[in-house]
Amino acid sequence: MGKKVFQNILETIGDTPLVRLNKVFKDCPADIYVKVEYFNPGHSIKDRIGIKMIEDAEKAGKIVEGGTIIECTSGNTGMGIALASIVKGYKCIFTTTDKQSKEKLDLLRALGAEVVVCPTDVEPKDPRSYYSVAEKLSKEIPNSYWCNQYDNLSNREAHYLSTGPEIWEQTDGKITHFVVPVGTGGTISGTAKYLKEKNPNIKVWGIDSYGSVFKKYLETGIFDKNEIYPYLLEGVGEDILPENVDFDLIDLFEKVSDKDAAIMARKMAREEGILTGYSAGSAIQGIEQLKGSLAEGDVVVAILHDHGSRYINKIYNDDWMMERGFLQRGKKLRHVIETKIQKDLISVAPNDKLKNVLNKITETGISQMPVFEDGKPVGSIHENDILMFVMGDQSKLEQTVEKVMQPPFPTIDYDKDVSDVVKYLTRKNPAVMTQDRSGSYHIVTTYDLVKNLND
Repeated sequence: MGKKVFQNILETIGDTPLVRLNKVFKDCPADIYVKVEYFNPGHSIKDRIGIKMIEDAEKAGKIVEGGTIIECTSGNTGMGIALASIVKGYKCIFTTTDKQSKEKLDLLRALGAEVVVCPTDVEPKDPRSYYSVAEKLSKEIPNSYWCNQYDNLSNREAHYLSTGPEIWEQTDGKITHFVVPVGTGGTISGTAKYLKEKNPNIKVWGIDSYGSVFKKYLETGIFDKNEIYPYLLEGVGEDILPENVDFDLIDLFEKVSDKDAAIMARKMAREEGILTGYSAGSAIQGIEQLKGSLAEGDVVVAILHDHGSRYINKIYNDDWMMERGFLQRGKKLRHVIETKIQKDLISVAPNDKLKNVLNKITETGISQMPVFEDGKPVGSIHENDILMFVMGDQSKLEQTVEKVMQPPFPTIDYDKDVSDVVKYLTRKNPAVMTQDRSGSYHIVTTYDLVKNLND
């Protein structure tokens, strides 16, 4: 009952969910929402423009049945075009750069496309660039059409007709800030045009990468080639000025580093359960950097372009992250927890009698324990504290823990590096507490860390 039946996969494009972020921005007064575009069938926002560019080309007579669609793509647009081409009966050839993830290239080939990999570090007009190779192929192959998402205004028109209206409706017209990583410019320009027609006071923030020309061009009007250098972020920033970027609609650009974008994407997965792509990490990091400009009552919407499954061997791979200095080499506190033989937390309560605690210490061989009340650590107790208290008067063993307990052990982040945890361990403080992702508490002692060195 109530479930719609679709005639083909292209009919499922759009109407993606808007999801509130609850943990990443706990200290931000604004309401932060993300438009989760990986709910599209090709797992990215580019599905919206793939079908639009092809259908507009058909109407203009630029491609006919049995032809070949050609595009230069970082992967996602290729997926959208490939899906549309399968349904409509076209062949596909995609040019891409050698910095794109292997997963993206494998997916394009899985959909029957031919993929030509071109060097990243060349000028756009260089005959080896993925722009130039796509243009050359379109001239050589009969009945072919180069979509050219950078300058094809069907790109931003797709977002004017779909993404913008969806966001306006989903926020009941309350949106105050729109945040987008900018590559071809279609998403930000098309969506912003619609939103600003509804409310010209909406702020539009573009996210740029270091090594891209957008930010300086918006602020100065200067296209500075000295701004251009290689970077790792995919689908963000450019070394050209695409016709789809309408700078008049963009209020500011914020640059985000490769490292910060990658770390934020991983944080989104851990804290929000949203496994999203590299560019999405840059969008959320951009909000983090600009959150001082936000106030209570603001409604912020950020675009999450694609799914994290396309970056499993990159930003979600610890070795890849460590090789680039994005993660420190070394064990995390969670690794120590995972290798502990005694994983169940042994604790006592403030009203437990000292004699019972001493028996527990003797039975378990544990010299220190956290004191819990109502599921929270409220103190700590060490065997030496008990011995000093009852020395010469064993009747004091009938007293309760609260008489001798010390402050709680420090609670440390579950993903803290072991090298940082050591700083919290002293003679007076022989252990630390941590909470895993399910909320369960664990204790880690100096002994645990020493033992882990040999594991």
